[in-house]
Amino acid sequence: MRKIYGLEVSAEMVTRITDKILPIAKEWQNRPLNELYPIIYLDGIVFNVNKDGQIVKKTAYVVFAVTIEGKKDILGIWIGEAESSKFWMGVLADLRNRGVKDLLICSVDGLKGFEEAIKASFPKAKIQKCVVHQIRNSTKFVSYKDRKAFCADMREIYTAANEEAGLAALDRFENKSGTKCYQELEGQLAIFINILQISS
Repeated sequence: MRKIYGLEVSAEMVTRITDKILPIAKEWQNRPLNELYPIIYLDGIVFNVNKDGQIVKKTAYVVFAVTIEGKKDILGIWIGEAESSKFWMGVLADLRNRGVKDLLICSVDGLKGFEEAIKASFPKAKIQKCVVHQIRNSTKFVSYKDRKAFCADMREIYTAANEEAGLAALDRFENKSGTKCYQELEGQLAIFINILQISS
């Protein structure tokens, strides 16, 4: 606090503040939820935390939703160790316990076992892998000088107005797959087909 804001805050003051905030945060975290959410985004954010004088990594598991009315809502934040599908299972169980019965679309990263964890709790949910994560993963195979053109070609796919336009953009993308910067990506194309099917 002193470095950032120029304020001196005693340990006692921090304790008093957290003692007041924690019950409110706990009540918020356990509040009842809607039975249905059209789309939710599930992601883990890794932070460095000072624990007993040592810096350790913690993951904040965040569930962000859009309601039927189009309102945005954070359904909860859970703190755990490194991101894992096993921890996500507990998060999804908590959503069920708080009243969620159905999710239409779940936007997630490519964490191994994540899709299976969602299907175990919400079998009818469609899974959409987050476009940002997929592009980031795909560009690992592309040289730096080719990335701008590559991302422009991919953008045509995921911003297409409908499935037909998206599949046409996908065909153009595939026709370039023989060139050096695209040859590593054949397995990635299925991801974009999935995105097109969900968004149409």
